[in-house]
Amino acid sequence: MSFVATARPPVAAAEPPVSNDPWFPEMEPAAVRDACRLDGTITTARLLPALKAAMLSVNAELEQYRLEQQSRWGYDVLADVPAPMVGGESAQVLRYRRAVHACLQADLAEVYRNLDTLPAGAGKEGRVLEALAVQVDEHRQKQRWAISDLLGIRRSTVELI
Repeated sequence: MSFVATARPPVAAAEPPVSNDPWFPEMEPAAVRDACRLDGTITTARLLPALKAAMLSVNAELEQYRLEQQSRWGYDVLADVPAPMVGGESAQVLRYRRAVHACLQADLAEVYRNLDTLPAGAGKEGRVLEALAVQVDEHRQKQRWAISDLLGIRRSTVELI
C-alpha cells in the first residue's frame, strides 16, 4: 500500500478566465485543470503563463484559417463557423480547446523533465525520463490531430524507412 499526496487546486474564483484573441474562445483555468487532470502541484503562477503560451501557439497555427474564415466567409468568432454541435457547443470550439489542452500538457511535461526530484538508482531516472518523453510525444500528436480536425484536413503520419 502506498500513499500519494496531491495538492489541492486553487479555488476556481482565484483563477479568472484567460482572455484570448476575440476570434478564439477564452479559457477557464478550472476547466483546463479538470480536462488535463492537473492538481495543485501546478500552481496558478505556473498554469497561467503555460496556458497563455499554449493558446498563443495554437492561435499562431490557426492564423491563416482565422483570416480566411473572417475575410472570405465573415465569421466573427470560431463558434460561428458551421460545424456539428456537441453538448451545445461547436465542434470547432471543442477541437480548439483540445489542441490547447494537448499543447499545454506537452509543454508542462517538457518542463518537468528538468526537475531535481527524479528518482535515483537502479535506472529509475532513465525510465522516468523515457516515460515523460513518450508523454510529450503523445500530447504533441493529440495537438496535431486536433488542429488537423479543426482545419478539416486528414491526419497523416509519415515515417521514413
